Amino acid sequence: MPAMDLDRRLLLVGAAGVSVAALAACQQPEPLLRVAGNAWVGYAPLFLARELGYFNHTKLRLLELPSNSASLMALASGQVEAAALTLDEVLVAREGLVDLRVIMVFDESAGADVLMARPGITRLAQLRGQRVAVEDTATGALMLASALAAAGLRPDDVIKVPLSGPTQVSSFARQEVDAVVSFEPFATQLDRLGAVRLVDSRQFPGAVVDVLAVRAAAVTRSPVQIGQLLAGYFQALAMLQKSPAQAGHLMAPALGISTAELTAALQGVRLMTLADNHAMLGGAAPGLRPMAQRVSELMLGARLLTTPPRLDALADGRFLPSA
Repeated sequence: MPAMDLDRRLLLVGAAGVSVAALAACQQPEPLLRVAGNAWVGYAPLFLARELGYFNHTKLRLLELPSNSASLMALASGQVEAAALTLDEVLVAREGLVDLRVIMVFDESAGADVLMARPGITRLAQLRGQRVAVEDTATGALMLASALAAAGLRPDDVIKVPLSGPTQVSSFARQEVDAVVSFEPFATQLDRLGAVRLVDSRQFPGAVVDVLAVRAAAVTRSPVQIGQLLAGYFQALAMLQKSPAQAGHLMAPALGISTAELTAALQGVRLMTLADNHAMLGGAAPGLRPMAQRVSELMLGARLLTTPPRLDALADGRFLPSA
């Protein structure tokens, strides 16, 4: 065989090999986007989207974990690519060198985060020396520190008992704690047990903001799935706004409260619309940045952060559906 013919054949074989490899790469399964969340009333539309089947034919998996602490740990360890968290928890994670982006804002707490106590304790000052259950998260610590400061108390004036939401309710029922820093739907369950509301997030506006955070690597790797996730969420939110009774019937069982109680609990959060999200995450001056600045100042004062956080590249609104 002439040398030129052999060279030509080798080139053809090489080209065919490249084509086969490219075809195989195109046919590789899309990466799975795992999203962690817990039973917070503000996250309910996300799980409503799943109940409505909006994620059935996607590479999305919603994982229900017992607390935001568990979600944050799963995110930091790489067990999930995204998680529903509070903004302060995102700032803590970023300080710990977990590169996160906020791709959606769920809500701002406006009464759904609470400090409740047993009957007989009616003022914050009476918490001195009492056992206070609180989740071992930045949000719980921030709520407790803010409430104690309002009463002229220091963090070491109370006995902190680290407990997650569901455990707080059972522990309070057994009279193992005197007060609880909690949130909906557990606040409703505590109310059934006779707990007295001392203070809630209405007294600390902007302190508790819930967001959807994604690892920076997943932003690059799974843009299609992120788009599907947000599209499904806003579809479910629209359904909640249009047919609240039907949506409540689907969401309430997962939260362990009745449909009527869920309706009441939702009054304690301001669910952010698609337009709100575009304002907070888009443009040259995203509205999330000054919000994060205020939260970081509260956290620095409560010693929940050691240094002022960098807020560049925090907000990423490119995956939001068009307004």
